[in-house]
Amino acid sequence: MDPQTGQPLPEGERGELVLTSLTKQAFPVIRYRTGDLTRLLPGTARPGMPRIERITGRADDMMIIRGANAYPSQVEQMVLRVAGLSPHFLCVLTRPDRLDILTVRTEARPDVESGRYAELASALEGLLSVELGLGATVEVGEPGAIERSVGKAKRVVDLR
Repeated sequence: MDPQTGQPLPEGERGELVLTSLTKQAFPVIRYRTGDLTRLLPGTARPGMPRIERITGRADDMMIIRGANAYPSQVEQMVLRVAGLSPHFLCVLTRPDRLDILTVRTEARPDVESGRYAELASALEGLLSVELGLGATVEVGEPGAIERSVGKAKRVVDLR
């Protein structure tokens, strides 16, 4: 279904996966919104039974990186705990060799010397690992390096 409108999509269109159980053999869930983005493909052995393509992302902001689930708000809490980092950050998700990689791009406060950037990155990597179970690479840039947005901030860029 379309994640924004909730309307059914035609077969082959990318949308949110919804599971429905209308028999008495399973728990009486009428509609379960998984939050996963995928599309239905025509069946091969059984033409009436569609196949589900590989899941390509999430309808909400939740990130799933190597089995660990995290929201950008949780990453923001960790960024705010590191003195010397500004509250502006961007989570970049990539998949170069079949493994998801999270890179957190953030920026230093104006009063922080550029020689401390590696120290700040290491501190944030440690917090993300211990508190959230995320193995992430952190890049600390100059003040103003992260693009500012009007309205809701775009915190996740999914390049998978």
